Amino acid sequence: MTEPAAPTNDVLFGLLSPLWQLVIGLLVLVTLAVSTFKLLRRGPSRMGGAMLLVGGALVGIAVVSYLFAQI
Repeated sequence: MTEPAAPTNDVLFGLLSPLWQLVIGLLVLVTLAVSTFKLLRRGPSRMGGAMLLVGGALVGIAVVSYLFAQI
């Protein structure tokens, strides 16, 4: 028996998926650049809190990704 053909929307999604990942990545980079510029303009008084926030976010992302990798 032959396998049924994949629906065309799955094929189209497979082709567009890397494009969307690139667009999302570029938007994240633009947002990061703008927020970094604004933070640098505010001065060192806000840098400590921002560094703690970013560090906490990175640790949280690392823990969540580790837990998902274990599943």
